[in-house]
Amino acid sequence: MLFADLLKNVIQDGAVSLIDSRGKTYIAGDSSEPVCTVRLHRRSLDVTLIFNPALSVPEAYMAGNLTIEDGTLYDFMDLVARNFKRLEQSFLFRMLKLFDIAKFGQYNPITRSRKNVAHHYDLSDDLYNLFLDPDRQYSCAYFSNEDTDLETAQLEKKRHLAAKLLLQPGQKVLDIGSGWGGLGLYLSKAENVDITGVTLSVEQHKVSVNRAENAGLSDRVKFRLQDYRDERTIYDRIVSVGMFEHVGKRNYAEFFKNIEARLADDGVMVLHSIGRFNKPHPINPFIRKYIFPGADLPALSEVTSAIEPFNLIITDIEILRLHYAETLRHWRERFMKHWDKAAEIYDEQFCRMWERYLVLCEVGFRHLDLMVFQIQLAKRLDAVPLTRDYMVDWERKQSERDNGTPLKF
Repeated sequence: MLFADLLKNVIQDGAVSLIDSRGKTYIAGDSSEPVCTVRLHRRSLDVTLIFNPALSVPEAYMAGNLTIEDGTLYDFMDLVARNFKRLEQSFLFRMLKLFDIAKFGQYNPITRSRKNVAHHYDLSDDLYNLFLDPDRQYSCAYFSNEDTDLETAQLEKKRHLAAKLLLQPGQKVLDIGSGWGGLGLYLSKAENVDITGVTLSVEQHKVSVNRAENAGLSDRVKFRLQDYRDERTIYDRIVSVGMFEHVGKRNYAEFFKNIEARLADDGVMVLHSIGRFNKPHPINPFIRKYIFPGADLPALSEVTSAIEPFNLIITDIEILRLHYAETLRHWRERFMKHWDKAAEIYDEQFCRMWERYLVLCEVGFRHLDLMVFQIQLAKRLDAVPLTRDYMVDWERKQSERDNGTPLKF
């Protein structure tokens, strides 16, 4: 059986049991106890799963033609991720990578960007309420220790970003990819600054505007349904969290050209994005097709080289390693707890797709060279202090003001 042969060649650290459509059992891996059993329900899968398995395996799982027994999908994906480098070395995988057009970068004009954003972020509000924190932060949290709960970690993320922005009362701040408004509302309350948030998501925009109104902050926190490329105002501070992943490789220069144009001469910008420790690599085909069309995950080298041609100085870079893995663990556990509610909103196939998405991303941060970077940018060398002490000092002072209580959604 070809798929069994593939698993045997790839999995050498740990073991998995495979049952084909005729009931024959294969063991792939070392002499340890199998972490789970994978069952195939169609004879055709014996062959088709070896072609582009990064896409064909999750599609079979979504359709219910591949099921996991005596274990969980996470058990299987964690095992595969730990052995993934062997799959990358296979002939078929190298051929697929050679012809993957995504390596040339995504073409993301404004009209396509809006469509891509709607595909994911305009899903049901009820879905996101099942697994996100009450402030609905949909990006990497910041865990000061292993026991930190999700709500506190998301508050610490907002505080960490705010510290790097060096906010002063009355400043104008642009939030590119403002989500459901949580970060903008937090920044405005923290230092009495004026926020302009831009998003392409109709649903996120609607919720953000309502949140600002309900908080009595509409006079200084405004959210617009527009592309960042249409912005014309100069800002003292710019922040972008979880948006750069949707820009696309070929558009990095356009992004930083706009940052240069919008940032004041004494301004500061903080960019928070998923990235790669290793060399440039196309995004996972399942994520690109079903979850985030048009998305891309840059290597840090691609980002820094895209910044260099512009009047922007990198004043600080911080790498968050396992913070997103822990964030995704919390999201996955909450989603699985509310599976039946998610199935009522959509259906069982959607739930399997979403489970696969959360699992794949989590093991990616644990085993497949994914990380989060925060890059601080300025136009002047003296725009920020000489040492990073100011960040820690502000965070400690703000932590006392926050009193450990996140803003409620």
